[in-house]
Amino acid sequence: MSRILVAECKQEISSFNPVPSLLTDFETLWGPAFLDYHRGLNSEMAGALGVFAARSDIELVPAYSARSITSGGTLAAEDFSQLAAEFLALVQAAGPVDAVYYSLHGAMAAQNESDPEGYLLAETRKIVGERIPIVISLDLHGILTDQMLRHSDAVVVYHTYPHVDFATTGERAARLLLRIVDGEAKPVTAVVPIPALVRGNELITATGLFGQMIRYAQGIENGAGGLSAGMFIGNPFTDVPELRSNSLVVLDGDAARAKQEALKLAQDFWAVRQQLHQPLISLDEAVARTLANPSGTVILTDAADATSSGASGDSNAILAALMQRGYTGSLLTPIVDPGAVVEAMAAGVGATIRTTVGGGLDRGRFRPLPVTAQVRMLSDGDFVSESNGAIWRGGPTAVLQIGRHVVVATSRPVSLFDRSLFYGHGQDPTRFDAVVVKSPHCQPHFFNTWAAQTLHVDAPGSTSANLPYLGHTICARPIFPLDKDVVFEPQARIYQR
Repeated sequence: MSRILVAECKQEISSFNPVPSLLTDFETLWGPAFLDYHRGLNSEMAGALGVFAARSDIELVPAYSARSITSGGTLAAEDFSQLAAEFLALVQAAGPVDAVYYSLHGAMAAQNESDPEGYLLAETRKIVGERIPIVISLDLHGILTDQMLRHSDAVVVYHTYPHVDFATTGERAARLLLRIVDGEAKPVTAVVPIPALVRGNELITATGLFGQMIRYAQGIENGAGGLSAGMFIGNPFTDVPELRSNSLVVLDGDAARAKQEALKLAQDFWAVRQQLHQPLISLDEAVARTLANPSGTVILTDAADATSSGASGDSNAILAALMQRGYTGSLLTPIVDPGAVVEAMAAGVGATIRTTVGGGLDRGRFRPLPVTAQVRMLSDGDFVSESNGAIWRGGPTAVLQIGRHVVVATSRPVSLFDRSLFYGHGQDPTRFDAVVVKSPHCQPHFFNTWAAQTLHVDAPGSTSANLPYLGHTICARPIFPLDKDVVFEPQARIYQR
């Protein structure tokens, strides 16, 4: 029997969100409960568990699962220290193992550690030793660090954006790990750092230019000698020293070819970097086009307040601008505002309250908006994700009617890359004239395929696609598009244990 230890630690943060994340923003599990949670989900761990379950000679050793309820600001120092101590204590308690699979994100950062995932891997090596194979899976928005690469045997990365291949990524990682355990593969990894940060429609893998590179990477991975390949575009909002894009190729023992293929992917990416960058329209223009929309629903993409990317979620910028212009259509928008929810809870369903919405968290960017609202619904904020079937938790939640506008106000940030929050609170986006979507990209059928038009708004916020606006101070410079005339001299780094 081979004992395989499994664990996960997943969070994506924005360094520009002034509200720190806390350990209470994570759901933590261990032992059998950790495995039970994932059964039937579209998650990396679920995919890996399915592969391991098909082998009668595998004994699973579940250690620790820490999953953030949603993305947020930089994790507080004491909270990361506690999380890391709990994680590593259970790895230590597992005893001797033959292999390790970690499901990680890659865009986490703490006040006392810029590379939390790399730190956990380095400490894991001290526990399990240098000869035990470790395979990790990462989001393609992860920041691929030297520490991660030195302490893992291989890295597997998502191939889709918007992400739909959670489970299949876990399956790929598990199959690769078993090949190493069985003595069938000796991974060699080539990585090419690319001084570029990109955010835009051309990153949609089904339709955009980025998808061409992903399909080439898939050809490498699925071809002779292929073990893993892909592209990392990083999370532009996690301002840490190794923030950038990267190409990744993992082959069975062939360093020369891995280097060649990684260089090709990197050069192809660099050649189209300008096209991968998101064009935005001003808030004023977005309001004018919404006012002039003759029929159908306008999707107002507010990626600057994307909670799944680490924003605070309390932006009221689009609502305030439309109200100021006297917009008479119906608008649906999510806003994080625990204070307004408390007032709504106290007043009860059907009551009319005078309160403010938004502007209570990221106070440097937003101001509270005074409104008179009717309380239409109250809930505990738990609802089922249409993306993966998991329970998402927005905390106590109130649906507030402000004239023809509806605000779904949550007490805490929750992922908004699908329609779950709206449907979970009785709101059908197709019945509104305008909908604020706080995510850079969603699966097309969620909004874009039925909307009259989609407007990518240059609004304020800690996850703005207008990257120079954010004010990076830590990542290596120069880097596109923060600096002009960036020179790219591609060099491959080789890793092999």
